[in-house]
Amino acid sequence: MSKKKPLPLLENILITDFAAEGKSIAKADDMVIFTTLAVPGDIVDLQITKKKKNFMEGRVVNIRKKSEIRATPFCAHFGVCGGCKWQNLPYEKQIAYKQQQVADNLTRIGHLDLPEISPIIGSEKTQFYRNKLEFTFSNKRWLTTEDMQSGKTYPTMNALGFHIPGMFDKVLDIEKCWLQDDISNQIRNFIKHYALEHELPFFDLRSQEGFLRNIIIRNSTTGELMLIVVFYHEDKTEREALLNAIAEKFPQITSLIYIINGKANDSITDQETIVFKGNDHIYEQMEDLRFKIGPKSFYQTNSEQAYKLYSVVRDFAELHGEELVYDLYTGTGTIANFVAKKAKKVIGIEYVPEAIEDAKINSAVNHIDNTLFFAGDMKDILNRDFITQHGRPDTIITDPPRAGMHQDVIDTILFAAPQRIVYVSCNPATQARDLSLLCEQYKITKVQPVDMFPHTHHVENVVLLIKK
Repeated sequence: MSKKKPLPLLENILITDFAAEGKSIAKADDMVIFTTLAVPGDIVDLQITKKKKNFMEGRVVNIRKKSEIRATPFCAHFGVCGGCKWQNLPYEKQIAYKQQQVADNLTRIGHLDLPEISPIIGSEKTQFYRNKLEFTFSNKRWLTTEDMQSGKTYPTMNALGFHIPGMFDKVLDIEKCWLQDDISNQIRNFIKHYALEHELPFFDLRSQEGFLRNIIIRNSTTGELMLIVVFYHEDKTEREALLNAIAEKFPQITSLIYIINGKANDSITDQETIVFKGNDHIYEQMEDLRFKIGPKSFYQTNSEQAYKLYSVVRDFAELHGEELVYDLYTGTGTIANFVAKKAKKVIGIEYVPEAIEDAKINSAVNHIDNTLFFAGDMKDILNRDFITQHGRPDTIITDPPRAGMHQDVIDTILFAAPQRIVYVSCNPATQARDLSLLCEQYKITKVQPVDMFPHTHHVENVVLLIKK
């Protein structure tokens, strides 16, 4: 049996640009090479890991010359945990590339006739900007190459941190994460040390054994703090001892919740949440509106940038008080409630029933009585009969998931023929595809990128379409 030919090591390769999904791009002998953790201007040695007919993939094994635009990553876990992949790039360069990403997708994929794209709205906070993080307990700690080469011995292989990309049962132990207020680090490290000291079993993701499974930490600009501790099975004595220790150490936690999740996956959407101490929710504030956030609620994870994003949506909608607005993929009704006082009526549609219940609660909390919410699959609910029953919208706001909108939804929007469509997207590639279909009847008049996630390649984009 013939041995597979070893993949080559390519030396002195210039990184020229960024490609999709935040990967870096280079060329060798007219062959395109994709890699990660390199920035344009770097000259590197690449170990090829995958070779296809039209492209190759490789990993950087040596940086021969650092790019003039390269920044020094600030996180000790950079390059291993899988997050914040652009820490090696100054923030002003990050948002410049995101602006270019929006332009490239809309022109190259959508072939769209565009106005001048407005300058991207950057994030004032580039660290500690998230309001939600989830950490996983595992008895199979991921050891980095440096860990293994150091000769250090580890008395325990328990870890509390983030999953290693592509390794479902391996978790990188996190000492300090720069994504959420430092109270998050304090809580996580306290729980980890308590668990090790009291020999509480960390979860084994392969054999489905153990006691401690996950923690989720949520905070808000109002200063409230929620901690959810997920156990694999009930052990009243150990559970109460841990939760009491947390409550005593961190009196600032306003919502301490636990879940017993004995099923095979980590999802908590179908699990009972039990309040151990405090409230079953926290509140987020946006202008004069309060949004109630439960343990399962969706809320944009960068609160301050969410306000800027929704402000763009409201400005693009140009509501005067007499309009019927449809808010598609409404989630917990944040946008619907945010624009409601400027509209005659807002109808929100969302797939997740629990999110719709939150949307109704958020309307009630803010004494908003001109919203109506429906739960179900968008392509099934939003049809001609629905429009006949509830009226043709003057404005449609749509904020679909990364996959974009189903063809049936686009067809129904074209049938509804609103005067304005405000399309919010977290994926300009699928947005471009959808816009090319909508532009049969609409003209794009405004494009506004917004950066919600510094140090990542992700970018939100808001587009205004006016009926031709």
